[in-house]
Amino acid sequence: LRAAVRALVGDLDALFAALGLREESFAVGALSRVVAAELASYAPARNRRRVATNKASVVFVDRTLDLAGAVGHHGDSLAEKILSVLPKLPGHKTDVMVNMVELTALQTTDETCNIIAPGCLAQPNDPAAKALWESFMNLKQKEAVMEARRHLVEAASRENLPIKMSMGRVTPEQLSSYIQLFRNNLKALENHCGLLQLVLATVQTLKHPQTSKWDNFLAFERLLLQTIGETEMPSVLNQLLPMIKSYNERMKDDYTCEDFLVLLVYMYSVVGEIKSGKELDTAEEEVKKALVKAICDEPQPSPVLQKIT
Repeated sequence: LRAAVRALVGDLDALFAALGLREESFAVGALSRVVAAELASYAPARNRRRVATNKASVVFVDRTLDLAGAVGHHGDSLAEKILSVLPKLPGHKTDVMVNMVELTALQTTDETCNIIAPGCLAQPNDPAAKALWESFMNLKQKEAVMEARRHLVEAASRENLPIKMSMGRVTPEQLSSYIQLFRNNLKALENHCGLLQLVLATVQTLKHPQTSKWDNFLAFERLLLQTIGETEMPSVLNQLLPMIKSYNERMKDDYTCEDFLVLLVYMYSVVGEIKSGKELDTAEEEVKKALVKAICDEPQPSPVLQKIT
């Protein structure tokens, strides 16, 4: 590791020399402090800083701190939930498949029905859909869902569809009933296809079992952030232990093995430097045992679990 850090410092010094920089270093995280300190005391870098003309600030950030962002379940954005919950559009990394069966006369309970081509979120040629997607990203979930209803009502009114506007809380069932109005009207379907895909994505996300689990994740993460200062890591791990259940013991709201891996990555990322000791070793050992048992009991391990094992 020491050799790798020195190699990195040498490369950074060469880069800064090429740019003629006199840098001031800042560090966020334990390893970043080591890199910044090495760079500050590196003899060629000291000589370069004496003669360089351009000033720059360099911020080193530990990648482990990035992980908290990638595995956390943040706030109240409908866009983030849609992107996390719905299956990926084949061949795409950032778009999802929206099941379009509801807009057809096809009667099927098969969620994986692939007779009808899937919809998606990218609607560059539909101004209403683009505006709605913006509100999914920028507004709170409650407001974004109300925006979806408003757009749908406006579209239905424009097409003279018999829509009954209702006030109060928006439910997925209510949005579905509005969508049904477009079903037998090909012209209306064609005119508002982009908007309908986004509203269907909303309905499917709100009904998805993963969405309630998302809220549980968010609650756990907030609780963890509040208590981690006062509570030692062993007691947090001990709280987590009874929640690790094997496949046969799990109900649909219980966490899967992947969910626990995500939670553990989040916990260890936000905690920072941990005091090691016998108590921590015991707690970690118990969690490891429970996780290994749960992973071994999986009848069909997911690609992520297969990769890890």
